[in-house]
Amino acid sequence: MTDDKQDPGVALVTGASRGLGKVIAQALGAAGWTVAVNYRSDAAGASAVVDTIRSAGGTAAAFGADVTQETAVADLVASVAERLGPVRALVANATGPQPERRIEELTWQDHLDQLTFFVKSPTLLVQAVLPGMRSAGGGRVIQIGTDMFDRGLPGWSAYAAAKGAQIGLTRVWARELGPSNITVNLVAPGWIPVERHAGSTEESLRSYAAEVPLRRVGTPTDVAATVCYLASPAAAYVTGQRITVNGGHTA
Repeated sequence: MTDDKQDPGVALVTGASRGLGKVIAQALGAAGWTVAVNYRSDAAGASAVVDTIRSAGGTAAAFGADVTQETAVADLVASVAERLGPVRALVANATGPQPERRIEELTWQDHLDQLTFFVKSPTLLVQAVLPGMRSAGGGRVIQIGTDMFDRGLPGWSAYAAAKGAQIGLTRVWARELGPSNITVNLVAPGWIPVERHAGSTEESLRSYAAEVPLRRVGTPTDVAATVCYLASPAAAYVTGQRITVNGGHTA
């Protein structure tokens, strides 16, 4: 990676029209990255994220694509390279529905649905950005995981299994891609309320915070700061790691 903090290159953030992805994209833009804001259906949300980055003096553009589909991913990375330049940092953040299923109701399709987002999609994305990163002399791959793998909450076996697979991918890819100066890491947030948690009650928030050593619920900014660190020159010798951002909840 370049040591030029003013122009580190292009960062592709998937699922960045809202939630964690939105804040991560904005933080990377503030850190000097040219940001490719990926979205699947929320074009207006992605456009708003781009506008925010540009208003702060950064560079960004929105790219619509379903990152679970082979052709769409190849086209996405090619479009980003043509418009902004080759991807130097990939943040695999996109996710889908996460239904709660007790073991009696669990189906193989439930597992496949989660594996599509957390195994298939990252695989397609890394394969697509790899040639550009190698040509550029290095890059960053950052996956967004979860501390749910550690907590073992009943009803979340399909989600936890797929997120556990992400950890395995991170460790293997770090060894495979290290010789190409490509680091691969995973950020595992705790419960970080975003738009899809709008129905959460104050009681549930207080109850969760009471279990956290730091006695508060995390924010998207907490996660984005960790992503920015892993994308920065300061993390050039950090790879194959899972960094948990949950206030010590699973310490």
